[in-house]
Amino acid sequence: MKNSINKKAGNGINRRDLFKTGLVLAGGALLPSACTTSAGSVAGKSNSSKQQVTTRRKLGGTLEVSSIGLGVQNMPRTYQTTIPSRPEMINIIRTAFDNGVTLFDTAEVYGPLESERILGEAVAPFRNKIVIETKFFRSRPEQLKEVVEGMLTRLRTDRIDLLYQHRVDRAVPIEDVVGAIKDLIVQGKVLHYGLSEPGLQTIRRAHAVHPVTAIQNEYSLLWRGPETEVIPICEELGIGFVPWSPLGVGFLTGAIDANTRFAQGDIRGGEGRFSPENLPNNLALVELIKKWAIQKSATPAQISLSWLLAQKPWIVPIPGTTQMAHMIENNGADHLRFTADEWISFNADLAKIEIKGLRLPQGVLNMSGVEAPPKK
Repeated sequence: MKNSINKKAGNGINRRDLFKTGLVLAGGALLPSACTTSAGSVAGKSNSSKQQVTTRRKLGGTLEVSSIGLGVQNMPRTYQTTIPSRPEMINIIRTAFDNGVTLFDTAEVYGPLESERILGEAVAPFRNKIVIETKFFRSRPEQLKEVVEGMLTRLRTDRIDLLYQHRVDRAVPIEDVVGAIKDLIVQGKVLHYGLSEPGLQTIRRAHAVHPVTAIQNEYSLLWRGPETEVIPICEELGIGFVPWSPLGVGFLTGAIDANTRFAQGDIRGGEGRFSPENLPNNLALVELIKKWAIQKSATPAQISLSWLLAQKPWIVPIPGTTQMAHMIENNGADHLRFTADEWISFNADLAKIEIKGLRLPQGVLNMSGVEAPPKK
């Protein structure tokens, strides 16, 4: 996988560049069918009476959303170029809404562009009852305003509820980016904004210009890096936190074992944590989750999402899927409850497990935690 997309930040990007970027940014939703499981196949079955997401949470103290969202990144196509059935993707989105999901996540680079179109078509009948969040890659103010116009058209809406900078642009001061977003907020085209995988000082600088509603970073039982600094900053400043890849790109569902090898183009094939050398060690985490799934009559995915929900009341995971059964299964985490003693026991065992290997290919990691240049 080439790192040439770093050179594109802040410059014009064509459809081919957008597609390349989409392959490496927030890859957690992209799960090839060979590595998926049906709801309840590992431990227990999802109870059809518990498909509803009834709990609500607030991002940034003001934006109310369902406790579990839905990522639609992979609905246009997978890394293996499989194109899911568009009518079925729309059906999944609408069924998610029928079952209480009100937060839907996409980005211009997913597809590219097509993920936004699918989401826009799917939610049109109930647009005013949900929250749409999408992400932009081109950060220069003049480009950003043009990008948002395209987003509004594809999403069939007059405003974006939560707009993220997909990755910090090394060439554009964050003050300029947020200034452009403030103009869009005044115009009513954007209601809230956030940052994805930003540097710590960039969060503070952005928040000083206009309050940040949410940070979107990878966070799960498999990758707990945000706990050291990002989540504490969110707590300090009153910013919500939206974990992408909350199921560890399928790993936390039990869909990957020591013999799993990934197809060409699958980003997980370049992640050190899934290498043949590290997988056997890291599967200790899956065994812990499976043990608790049996104990709680739940699935590993539900255990994993429930753990995230228990960390902070302003954390809202956005698991992505192209399968109806998985969407319904994920919703079931909203009803899963652990006692305080159960969490103590779970976390004590969790602390004994050391995950080996990088979470992403190095070239992608280089795009995370970036600090925006100073304002001149």
